[in-house]
Amino acid sequence: MMKIKHPNFQLHLLIKDILISGLCCMLSLYSVAQQSTVSTVAANGWSNNSVNTVIFRKNALVSFRHIQYAAYYDADQFLVLAKRELNSPTWETLRTAYKGDAADAHKSISIMVDGGGILHVVWSQHNNTLNYAYALSTGSLILSEKKPMLAEREGKVSYPEFYKLANGDLLFLYRDGGSGNGNLVINRYAVKTKKWSRIQNNLIDGEGRRNAYWQVAIDQKGVIHLSWVWRESPDVASNHDLCYAKSADGGLTWQKSDGAPYQLPISAGNAEYALKIPQKSELINQTSMFADAKGKVFIASYWREEGESIPQYHLVYKTDNDWRVHHLNFRKTAFSLSGGGTKQIPIARPQIIVWKNGRHYAVGLIFRDKERGSKASIALNNNLQTTNWTIKDLTAQSVGDWEPSYDTELWKNRKVLSLFLQDVKQIDGEGKASQQPTAVQVLNWKPKKND
Repeated sequence: MMKIKHPNFQLHLLIKDILISGLCCMLSLYSVAQQSTVSTVAANGWSNNSVNTVIFRKNALVSFRHIQYAAYYDADQFLVLAKRELNSPTWETLRTAYKGDAADAHKSISIMVDGGGILHVVWSQHNNTLNYAYALSTGSLILSEKKPMLAEREGKVSYPEFYKLANGDLLFLYRDGGSGNGNLVINRYAVKTKKWSRIQNNLIDGEGRRNAYWQVAIDQKGVIHLSWVWRESPDVASNHDLCYAKSADGGLTWQKSDGAPYQLPISAGNAEYALKIPQKSELINQTSMFADAKGKVFIASYWREEGESIPQYHLVYKTDNDWRVHHLNFRKTAFSLSGGGTKQIPIARPQIIVWKNGRHYAVGLIFRDKERGSKASIALNNNLQTTNWTIKDLTAQSVGDWEPSYDTELWKNRKVLSLFLQDVKQIDGEGKASQQPTAVQVLNWKPKKND
């Protein structure tokens, strides 16, 4: 059995909303929005880049029944796992035997719990051999030895993402290949057999000239929704267009939004284009999407409109007949995206959540903007048929170069937004800062009607 190093006891504290309780706090981050709480997982999170808080972590937090799990790199770059009873302020943490290359902000940790209660973990991936392990028993934080899933096409893995299907099986998506020249691979884990199988070797084909940067949502009927932007080279400025596909059979066959079947693999020539966005539009890659119980799709991103100088957040969504766009024109500061590596950007890539508010759809877009002091913020629209957006800050202090990631299962099952929080510093172009470790925290926020 591998040796597991237990960390020293960490400070555990639950802070009530200061607008409600008026209590003083001693944490670096605390909530100022109603119906929210913050708990501290640990005080020693790696903070010299944004690897713990990149948006493409699927997931940083995940719930199964009454237990919530978290994962992060500590100050020594070790993979640390944590768990708590839902709504408890106290976390149990366990430093694993595995050390990641946290200095590369691409190499984040992704976790998911299967339908049998087993935690699955992948870490430290950027064009390298798969690092995968799983918990030895239900509810355990102790991991197995590193294992292959299938061995084939596992030598150049990037952007690992777990998703859970309605029957408890897992999907695992990753890029096989490099930026500007990579393909989308999908594996499936069967809870009954405890084995992985290959669903797609090359779902989206870059044809040796480009690659897709995707985001995924699975609705409550089990339909997989996939959207992506194309990138022509390692230069982020070559991002362009927004495409879409869906699958109703676990990823085996794929359709366009009108039900027309795709001939696989999907390429630039046969993809459905939800929106055409030119290169050099400050279009960001790897954002978020959401699909409700009826299969309605919502995609959040940011880019600069033609003729404008300021990148703005946008919400793209599918109606019965066409794709529509909400322009959230509240930003005032221009910036430009170019070059390779992880960028230091004055705004975060957004997360999107959607819920029914009476007869209407309500939307929350979670972001961070230097204009607002780099706090964790949310833009709210209580009726998507209108353009009435209000903005609230979820933290009172800066979260640095943080990007939002949240517990998708907790939102799906209980409509509680559970955000992973940490104040981190990202140096442009994959640089590494030199600063003290910072607190790893979790903020829970629940919307109310007409919030």
